[in-house]
Amino acid sequence: MNGKGWRDTGARLGQWALVVMATLLLAGCAGRVAVEDRHPDDPWEGFNRGVYAFNDTLDRALLRPAAVAYDRVAPEPVQLGVGNFFANLGELRTVLNSLLQAKPGNAGIATGRFVLNSTVGMLGLVDVASDMGIVADKEDFGQTLAVWGVGEGPYLMLPLFGPSTVRDTAGLPVDWVTYPTHQVDDREMEFFLTALNLVDTRAGLLDQEALIQGDRYSFIRDAYLQRRRFEVSDGELGDDPFAGEEFDFDDADFDFGDEAD
Repeated sequence: MNGKGWRDTGARLGQWALVVMATLLLAGCAGRVAVEDRHPDDPWEGFNRGVYAFNDTLDRALLRPAAVAYDRVAPEPVQLGVGNFFANLGELRTVLNSLLQAKPGNAGIATGRFVLNSTVGMLGLVDVASDMGIVADKEDFGQTLAVWGVGEGPYLMLPLFGPSTVRDTAGLPVDWVTYPTHQVDDREMEFFLTALNLVDTRAGLLDQEALIQGDRYSFIRDAYLQRRRFEVSDGELGDDPFAGEEFDFDDADFDFGDEAD
């Protein structure tokens, strides 16, 4: 990486640090407000629900419509290729964090996946490695912090980024700057790739909206924490809680007009 690249990386880390510090400060202030029947993992629920309402409004106004349009226009093979491309770039993050967690085996598998998919798989558009049964556990810096003994901390809803915990929030800056698209010198190309990744990811969640039932905020919080703990423990907590789709719901669960903040 050249000098300009390192300066840009340092600037991003500084910006992320300010965002994290400001968010945690606001959360700390909200946490001092008395809230009856607080969830043990969510002592800042008042603050978090406010951020959730902001994110939800932004999603309905901008992100979801873009995702719906993308889902309608882009053929399924194109969407699959785009998702594979960005997932393949994420293998580099898995390699780094696997090494930091002293998991050389997983690092080797992720490296093999990246090389195979980037070559035979045409720059990652085709997930050849998975078709061959070569699968690695995805790792990020939040998981690395957990391996290093850092506690999970309270649940935290981040503006724009959504569900998190204090520990995962602390890991976000490293995850951000180590993802390849953020090292592109061309800012327009970086913005395009970031936007495409975001819209493609949101489009992939459209079908899963049908799984949400009851209070959307609580459902998303509990689902995130359960899935995140499964990932941090490398599956030692049991089967993946989201491997199946046996959820009960009805039309009332999606009556957005009557949803309370």
